[in-house]
Amino acid sequence: MATAKPKKKVAGVPALSAILPFPPGVAKPAIRALESAGYRHLDQLDKARESEIMALHGMGSKALGILRVALKERGKSFRS
Repeated sequence: MATAKPKKKVAGVPALSAILPFPPGVAKPAIRALESAGYRHLDQLDKARESEIMALHGMGSKALGILRVALKERGKSFRS
């Protein structure tokens, strides 16, 4: 079985996470739930409580964890 080669970074090309409104790995039902609630980009989630996001229909614990980590990488977090 062949092993996957690591992806090369290309100078001047933004990271995928900078282009996508939500980080890779967040399932489509979770993205639809966020969009239905009015959230169009990850940076908007620092104004929401984690419990509010988790209560959205379609949001699961895996997606919430990915969002939490992505916010932390940007120096942000869900509202307390």
